[in-house]
Amino acid sequence: MENAAVLDSLSELQVSRFARDGYLVLKNLASSECCNAIRDWAELASTDMHAPLEYETDVQYPGAPTSFNAVGGKTSRRLLNVYSRDKIIRQWATGQILTGPLRQLLAAEDILLSQCHHNCLMTKFPGYSSATLWHQDNRYWSFDRQDLISAWLALGCESKMNGCLKVIPGTHLMDVEEGRFDAKKFLRPDLPVNRELIRQAVNVELEAGDLLFFHSRLFHAAGRNQSDKVKMSLAFTYHSADNAPIMDTRSARYPSITLRS
Repeated sequence: MENAAVLDSLSELQVSRFARDGYLVLKNLASSECCNAIRDWAELASTDMHAPLEYETDVQYPGAPTSFNAVGGKTSRRLLNVYSRDKIIRQWATGQILTGPLRQLLAAEDILLSQCHHNCLMTKFPGYSSATLWHQDNRYWSFDRQDLISAWLALGCESKMNGCLKVIPGTHLMDVEEGRFDAKKFLRPDLPVNRELIRQAVNVELEAGDLLFFHSRLFHAAGRNQSDKVKMSLAFTYHSADNAPIMDTRSARYPSITLRS
């Protein structure tokens, strides 16, 4: 399996844009062969319901089936713990194509993949997919510093129609009061200050092989899949070696994996 290219380094402009906006899109980072191989594996695994996985019913986000007995009740939302499932996935997740950019964006030489967060193949099925509301990943994670980066690989077209990610640029630099979140740690849409913030959102539209890096403090969300095809994306989260998960938390449940040089 070959990648489209190995990116030796990001430009100063790309690094500065990530620092300012909290996200960065790199076009055509994975070859069609790489994307097709991962997608073929994912289609088999999701069709056969290979555990562990998360169902749309489990999260009960807007639009999800109300129960397992409802129509679409056994629609998968994401296949979990995918790093350990197949060599194809491991080659992508710890390969040089990600290592170089992550070293620059995290300003660290030793980069680790968290097996506790993301580490998944996101599946968004037409008809039964849910909408993910506005949140920051760090509100669910426990590390010494809130400084992690997720890498999101599009395995096909991602658009507003099929529920692409939406981000609010620059929000990784904000400190937001607890009262602006609901009980599930999503932004409360009833607050004018939150509605004003959400109006600044942009859709991150991608093609197969495009890679999105986004900071763990960046506010992001996603809509429902209103197309007639399944949308699939591979997502992993990374941290520097000196930013350790806090013991006895979900973030320390599994050991992190060192990326190859």
